[in-house]
Amino acid sequence: MTRFETAFSRGPALVCFITAGDGDTAANLDALVEGGADVIELGMPFTDPMADGPAIQKANLRSLGAGTKTADILKLATDFRARHPQVPLVLMGYANPMTIRGPEWFAGECAKAGVDGVICVDIPPEEDGELGPALRSAGICLIRLATPTTDAARLPAVLDGSSGFLYYVSVAGITGMQQAAIESIEANVSRIKQSSAIPVAVGFGVRTPEQAREIARVADGVVVGSALVDLVGEHGNNAAGPIRELTAALAEAVHTAR
Repeated sequence: MTRFETAFSRGPALVCFITAGDGDTAANLDALVEGGADVIELGMPFTDPMADGPAIQKANLRSLGAGTKTADILKLATDFRARHPQVPLVLMGYANPMTIRGPEWFAGECAKAGVDGVICVDIPPEEDGELGPALRSAGICLIRLATPTTDAARLPAVLDGSSGFLYYVSVAGITGMQQAAIESIEANVSRIKQSSAIPVAVGFGVRTPEQAREIARVADGVVVGSALVDLVGEHGNNAAGPIRELTAALAEAVHTAR
């Protein structure tokens, strides 16, 4: 099985996000694994993170202010894979850094670094004639996003060529600011799963173990990002301990939800 298949086969999976180059990223990645994260998303900092709320916007600015480059992110990924050979790693970000040197270059570098999947927030499937094919050719999963406004007419386009898992964005808004009602999440996850066997992980607005447990009862995975990124903003290079503690609480909630 792939690392994604293994991660989601054990029951609801905890997916955790931090921004590359923000604080001591290597230590923070290790803390996520030690805390029990099943899948890790590593954000690629970008100047115009249109889908992200204040917490991740600030993390992007901190990372870019520290001089983080794509080469640094790939080095973090390479080193992570050497330390954690079984944990799925996803790069999440925006089209410009992924395509500026050509999608084939980016896909090849991801493969060399041991990256399992890529989430590109701002290339819709209808316009994905280059990055998705390049990633698939390199054996990298393209993880697409669905939202409450992804209707039955558009869902097939979102699912086509998507693999690893589907990221269900539970609110029509930005990260970290609000959470959808569980009834809405359950209805939309059920609707998506009628069309595909791909695991569905739910994110945007999930901050507490209680929220994570509730979602894990109806979804294949729960994504937490802003709450973890806030800890880096608060603790800087000493965030690993608080990250490990919150991740452990989230993991316990997700893994015992059913």
